[in-house]
Formats: sequence, C-alpha cells, structure tokens
Amino acid sequence: METARTLVLVAATLTCGLTAGLFYAYACSVMPALARVDDRTFIEVMQRVNVAILNGWFVLGFVGALLTTAAAVALHLPSDGHDVLPATVAALVLYAAAIGVTRSVNIPMNDELAAAGTPQAIADPAAVRGRFEARWVRFNVLRALLCTAALGCLAWALILNGQS
Repeated sequence: METARTLVLVAATLTCGLTAGLFYAYACSVMPALARVDDRTFIEVMQRVNVAILNGWFVLGFVGALLTTAAAVALHLPSDGHDVLPATVAALVLYAAAIGVTRSVNIPMNDELAAAGTPQAIADPAAVRGRFEARWVRFNVLRALLCTAALGCLAWALILNGQS
C-alpha cells in the first residue's frame, strides 16, 4: 500500500507540474508575445489555441492532476502517514480553485471569443480583444499561481512521505 501511495503522489506532482507549467508558459511567453500583434491576429491565434488545446495530452495533465491529487488524499486518509495529509489536502484545494477559475472565467471567455466569429468578419476587433485580453491574462496568472502553490504542496508531501 505504501508503494501505491508514493506512486500516486508522484503522479499527482507530475501532472500538477505539467498544468502549472502550461499556465506559467502562457503567462510569461505566449500572452506577452500576443500582446505585440494586431487585434485580428490576436483573436485568430487565441481562437485556434482554444480549439487545439482540447486534446488528450492536455486532459491528461489538467484532469489527471485533479484525479491523482484526490487519490493521494484518499490513500493517505486511512494511513499512518497523516503528516502527508495536510499538504495533499492543501494541494487539492488549491488545484480545485484553479479548475474553478478555469471553468468560471477562462472557459466562458474563450467561448465568447469563439462566438465573436471569424476575425476577418468582426466589425470591431479592438473591442472584442479589449473585452478579453487583460481579464483573461489576469485570471491565467491566478491559475498559474494556484497550480504552482499546489505543486509546492505536493513536492512537500513527497518529502514528508520519504521521511516516514
């Protein structure tokens, strides 16, 4: 059972790290690069990215982090490894908050951007971009921070797990 707990904790840490890295990469490279392009290009690229990201590799990290972190909590509940439990619970809460931000802010904004239509047919692309960019970026940074904090908690849980 201890091997299963450790393996699930490692899987949670890896998948959470993948998601934290994704949001971090957007925050410090993708969005700053897109900030330098014209409105129609910005809208087109974001629309394409929002479609392309819905793939198995993304789901593996994004949903996998939630499932494996929840499994780590569940596996440590009945164990004598209760010193690992607070860190894994904190990671689960932080990661669930990141999913909450994604579902309540970023996804609806992505849907609105998609509903705006083909960038070439949008009458006022500056207004569409204006309603999207700054808010989406702020909430992406929040997701990056939440996932990074969850990753830190899982890393700490791994250290504690190794000491027990």
